Amino acid sequence: MTQSTLTSTDLQPAELAPYIQHTRIDADATRDDMVAHAREAVTHGFNAAMVAASWVPVVAAELKGTGIEVASALDFPTVGVMTSAGKAAEAAEIARLGATQIDIGVQIGWLKSGRYDDFREDIAGVVRASGLPVKVMLELPLLTEEEKQTAVELAMEAGATYLKNASSGQIETANPDSIRYLVERAREGVLVKASGSIKTYRQALGLLRAGAVLLGTSAGISIVTDTGDENTTSY
Repeated sequence: MTQSTLTSTDLQPAELAPYIQHTRIDADATRDDMVAHAREAVTHGFNAAMVAASWVPVVAAELKGTGIEVASALDFPTVGVMTSAGKAAEAAEIARLGATQIDIGVQIGWLKSGRYDDFREDIAGVVRASGLPVKVMLELPLLTEEEKQTAVELAMEAGATYLKNASSGQIETANPDSIRYLVERAREGVLVKASGSIKTYRQALGLLRAGAVLLGTSAGISIVTDTGDENTTSY
């Protein structure tokens, strides 16, 4: 997948499905819920089913042979709370269970404290331990301009495959400006994923036009059916 070069005349709502990572991380989700979630990913042709690590085996089994990615996340939804050793160990386990991609939180406090080597190694440890494409949630609104630039560079030095603007809508509603910021600074081979309260077809299309190649959202079905509006729930 390469950086998006969409124009104003291209994708219809259903055609956005291959860019969407269909997300469900509700704490009260049951096994039946997660099987249904995986089947929705197949029905609509989403890029991935994004689920909590504890449900990866169930979803991986359901998606086997479909070509749909099994994505999970660690040090999330509250980022920067795990030790680096703990993150690496969890990353290895998530990969063993059947995930094919991992999104990770970063140590914002370390970055702001000038602990740049530790910040980089925290990400690199996950990359090495998992052997999977790693998407780094940079939490851009929490950073100064200088910190943003440093975080982007350190994440790429650590081996990140994707840069993300934020972990969820609690940090930032995904917007074209943040996506363009990352796209303009991404090295060759580093891609951009948008995340945070993506609810509507028009919003999703705007993010792809800005250069995102993946969209993380729990409102994927509303987007591809063009039924989402500002009242739609999405994290």
